[in-house]
Amino acid sequence: MIEIKNLNFSYDENNKKPDLKNINLHLKKGEVILLCGESGCGKTTLTRLINGLIPHFFEGSIDGQVMINNLPVNEIPIYETAKMIGSVFQNPRSQFFNVDTNSELVFGCENMGLPVEEIENRLRDVISTFNIHNLLNKSIFKLSGGEKQKIACASVSTCKPQILVLDEPSSNLDSRSTWDLRKLISVWKTRGNTVIIAEHRLYFLNDIIDRIIYMKDGEIQKELNRDELISVDNELFLKLGLRPLSLENLSKNKKEFSPKHDYINVSLNLTNFKYSYGKKVAINIERLEVPQNEIIAIIGENGAGKSTFARCFCGLERRCKGLLEKEGKILGNKERLKLSYMVMQDVNHQIFTESVEDEILLSMEDDKSMEKAREILQNLDLLHLKETHPMALSGGQKQRVAIGSAIASQKEIIIFDEPTSGLDLKHMKEVAHNIKELQKKGITLFIISHDLELILECCSHVLHFEKGKVVDNYVLDDFGEEKLKNFFIKPLNDANISRISPALLLPPKQE
Repeated sequence: MIEIKNLNFSYDENNKKPDLKNINLHLKKGEVILLCGESGCGKTTLTRLINGLIPHFFEGSIDGQVMINNLPVNEIPIYETAKMIGSVFQNPRSQFFNVDTNSELVFGCENMGLPVEEIENRLRDVISTFNIHNLLNKSIFKLSGGEKQKIACASVSTCKPQILVLDEPSSNLDSRSTWDLRKLISVWKTRGNTVIIAEHRLYFLNDIIDRIIYMKDGEIQKELNRDELISVDNELFLKLGLRPLSLENLSKNKKEFSPKHDYINVSLNLTNFKYSYGKKVAINIERLEVPQNEIIAIIGENGAGKSTFARCFCGLERRCKGLLEKEGKILGNKERLKLSYMVMQDVNHQIFTESVEDEILLSMEDDKSMEKAREILQNLDLLHLKETHPMALSGGQKQRVAIGSAIASQKEIIIFDEPTSGLDLKHMKEVAHNIKELQKKGITLFIISHDLELILECCSHVLHFEKGKVVDNYVLDDFGEEKLKNFFIKPLNDANISRISPALLLPPKQE
């Protein structure tokens, strides 16, 4: 179905630095293929060559062939490619064409000119399959990052393409939504679709992928088929810099768990903390006490109010009611803004300059800014990109630039909203290390995350949100670790393939 022969590609048309080198792949109909490797290894570039975004939207120098059903992808119009291939991007906002969810779900089918009855049948099918009843008739702009990702996957599925290309599809999904994604991939596989997934989180795919393609520096370094995957342990994946295939054996970082500073008995106190979107109550916290100068994980399903709470906490939402007390002082919105820095879930909203180095310097004021900026870039493995425009970076690299800006800001409270979405194992650990270094300087850190590995690596406290309320507030000791792992792993263990409607397991009707 997909044949890639002797493929070389460089975004630089002078071909001084190839981004892909000597790629040869044959992908069969019905295969689920996982592309993995460190950020910047070429995964996204390869997906762009398969779905036709290169050369139609991203220019560069191409040598070699990418054939789909014996058609050269780089030579046929993009609208012809779109009939065969559906894509879900790392940032789902970049592929939306409508302002409400229902219109977005049927947009592709309407463009294909399908009959109304067929569109309605497909819509009911995908709503049931991906369990998105609660997302119908909603504004796209009011969805959380994970909810947007679910709509993006569902809207692509309604078009029933032969090939699905997913770029970091789980990066903004909670554990239950990740299972929904896995279920959808299983349905695609059963129906004979070819699915290509560029992903860092591997645990939810370990028994449905047919092959792993490991990439490094733009080349394919290793291939593992299903039989080889069964016999491979996590040690090999760690050596390759990959996330583990299972979450079961993870445990917290005990060596650095105990705080080594003098602030453990100081707390931040919130009273009558409330915020609403129109008539809908988004945050409703009567009283909350959290430790100051700790690394506090904020967990919960998509739409639970985590990001809204963060925006209220750091003073970005002026209509937020309630009090925050810090060291005996009541802090209003303005005071909280001066003390806080927030790394947003979509970091494209807070990139302003024309180089990575200038982006870091923007947050700094002292005379030794350049030296400190380069030290921060070095710690985040970004120094070699200091002169690069931030918008030319991969999603994971942009994430690290935003984290670097937060570190440079030297604020007393820093909030990270999904700081490791799109990050590989190596860079996740680098982010965790930098967060722990900030804690040692007396900074209070909140980490909104669906990344169990990150939380176990650096956090010492957990806030669990549901429907705008804190339903649990606990220390990440041994007992807390069990509660945390139960939240992340239980939805996967409870899930069963029988939850999929038998009708959805039938091959699609020939049209």
